[in-house]
Amino acid sequence: MQKQSVPSKTYNTSVGVLVGGGPAPGINGVIGAVTLEALNRAHKVIGLYDGFQWLMRGDTTRTKELQKDEVSRIHFQGGSILNTSRANPTKKAEDVERVVATLDSLGIGYLVTIGGDDTMYAASQVAKYAAGRIRVCHVPKTIDNDLPLPGEIPTFGFETARQVGSALVQNLMEDSRTTGRWYFAVVMGRTAGHLALGIGKSTGATLTIIPEEFPATVHLESVCDILEGAILKRSTLWNRSDGVAVIAEGLLERVPPEELQSIQGVRIAHDSYGHLRLAELDLAYILKTLVEHRFANRGSSMSIVHKNIGYELRSAAPIAFDCDYVRTLGYGAVEFLLNPDAKIASLTGALVCLVDGELKYLDFTSLQDSKTGKTRVRSVGINKPTYKVAREYMIRLEHEDFADSEKLRLLAQAASSKDKLCSPEEFKSRYQYLTTDLLGSV
Repeated sequence: MQKQSVPSKTYNTSVGVLVGGGPAPGINGVIGAVTLEALNRAHKVIGLYDGFQWLMRGDTTRTKELQKDEVSRIHFQGGSILNTSRANPTKKAEDVERVVATLDSLGIGYLVTIGGDDTMYAASQVAKYAAGRIRVCHVPKTIDNDLPLPGEIPTFGFETARQVGSALVQNLMEDSRTTGRWYFAVVMGRTAGHLALGIGKSTGATLTIIPEEFPATVHLESVCDILEGAILKRSTLWNRSDGVAVIAEGLLERVPPEELQSIQGVRIAHDSYGHLRLAELDLAYILKTLVEHRFANRGSSMSIVHKNIGYELRSAAPIAFDCDYVRTLGYGAVEFLLNPDAKIASLTGALVCLVDGELKYLDFTSLQDSKTGKTRVRSVGINKPTYKVAREYMIRLEHEDFADSEKLRLLAQAASSKDKLCSPEEFKSRYQYLTTDLLGSV
């Protein structure tokens, strides 16, 4: 049966597509799928370069009409043929107004946005301002996997990022074992620990630390206590001087600014959406330095290698999972825009996702926090099997280490310096809080 498209309520019948936020594997696959399906339905497709950046300025020249031949094989490529940016049109009402006016002038009556929580929020505001004149569909993209999709559905790009990141950490683990030293590997993820946990669990890294473990504030001292405790335990009870700690960079979002500012050389900056620029704060180096100083103060030599993993993942070529996944999402976006059924026809903007193998469209308002109005963030559930099983295989100080007198004696001995003996009672007093839910209150 030939597909029928619903005619636009205005003269604007072109489909626009843009990418916001950071790169993620699979972006080009979405662009390709959207283009091919829209062209199949006799609609022109206009690629909009650099997210909302030029639309906000009323610039119609940074665009390109997309054709079948140039997109038919781009789903194998990493990066984005339309580039991307974090330009934020929601800070000023006139910017959103200008975006809509520019889309109108380009003849765009349908818009596909590809991005994470910030881009989705911007898309929702464009749809709201256009009031039905421009129909908007958002395709969820982020290696952080933190958009509030139903169930355990991943955002596209996450599985590829986890695969590539796992391969890197496997190499670090082998180097760690060979050289007998520790690695602190900080993994990208602004607020949630999905990617760090996915990499740490799949590789069997020595331990993984994510922000969701902390009920509130994250103190650097607590993070260092966890790392130091793991090193002491692995050395004392396992007789191993090597290890790899996978650490989520999102911990920094919960560290009090005064703690960060007290560290020499640290400069705090924010992006256009108000988020801390985590890449400019080298958490791996900060933790390496602090933990090395602890061992040096007790007269013990400890050399830790710090590594940041993130940018290597974002523009990687997508694995088969994401190539498959994004084709369905791209098709679904066009279906929402051009052929909405009765259930969704009243929606002028929505997020497309797969639920139990079926395409679903979620109203933007259902994904927003009722208090802030911004997009909700999906966090790791530390009481769910994904985290609980991962924790079982980590080497960290646990309740039984403090209940077993011999283990406690050995750990206290390892924590002693040449000048001062650490008693079991002192060790227990110092580190037992790590086994409670009070990490954020220390």
